[in-house]
Amino acid sequence: MTVLALGELLLRLKSPGHERLLQTETLEVIVAGAEANVVSALAADGIAAAFVSAVPVGVLGDAALAELRRFGVDVSRVLRVPGRLGLYYLEAGAGHRPPRVLYDREGSTMATARAEDFDWTLLLHGVRWLHVSGITPAISASSARIATDAVRAARMAGLTVSVDFNHRAALWKWGSSPSDVMPGILEHATIGIAGREDIQNMLGMPLQTSASSHELDIDAFDALAGQVLERFPLMRMQAITMRESRSASRNGWSALLRTREASYRSRRWDIEDIVDRMGAGDAFTAGLIHALVTAGEGDLQHALDFATAASCLKHTIPGDVNRVRAAEVDALLAGDETGRVQR
Repeated sequence: MTVLALGELLLRLKSPGHERLLQTETLEVIVAGAEANVVSALAADGIAAAFVSAVPVGVLGDAALAELRRFGVDVSRVLRVPGRLGLYYLEAGAGHRPPRVLYDREGSTMATARAEDFDWTLLLHGVRWLHVSGITPAISASSARIATDAVRAARMAGLTVSVDFNHRAALWKWGSSPSDVMPGILEHATIGIAGREDIQNMLGMPLQTSASSHELDIDAFDALAGQVLERFPLMRMQAITMRESRSASRNGWSALLRTREASYRSRRWDIEDIVDRMGAGDAFTAGLIHALVTAGEGDLQHALDFATAASCLKHTIPGDVNRVRAAEVDALLAGDETGRVQR
């Protein structure tokens, strides 16, 4: 079964270590992009995974696609067009100084791609699962239409459709708000995935809680997930990851999963000395898809625990892609969390 992700391929330019941007003349360059992160992690763990996007012809586009191929991702569905590759700049946080992200994606090949150039009957051939996020519709009106067309075609073809809400306020500049666009995408979703504030920001659905801003009201988030399921009748389950930011270096991390029949809650992980938190949500998504593809929906508690543990371990990996494999996640779930040298 092939998992196909639609999204924009980016270059990430990061200042070394915990330096401020341009504190020195060096920037570290890697290939990134939320949806690409998901299929890269899946493919590296043996799940058939493919990526569809519009990537520029030329050396940079070739190198970016070569990186996906290195993980085992099928990039044969990617459109090659003239233009530029999107960028984002990252300054890692430390202690009480938060991480900082700057986007340079305007006019990229994915932002300017035409919906008419994506033949979804052809692109979805042999695919059983489509994954999209709320980032693609945020970058331009045409990208929003591409994402909407994709999920509609996937639903009509009987595919599983997962949607990561992924709110990026800095990208919604083209004229429509998330609440104008996302309902038209989520009405075709099978599985919803959201961060702690994504549902509120993307759908305008408030969190009904009496807890303070520093407290985590899990029952309130569970109820919010239930409201999403009520709003979108075709959706089978809604997951919410819950990050508790004590500082840029120490976070609490947990998640819940709500279906129409039951609710599931993960263990809370206390993550100290964070190496790189970028891509942690994508690692959760990849972990959840991995568990559901390999074991089905018979043990949703395990699927949630696997996804949460996988994303917990991602915080120890530099870069956007989770390079932790399933056996290592299983070992963590079995209690191997001492960090002792393995020889």
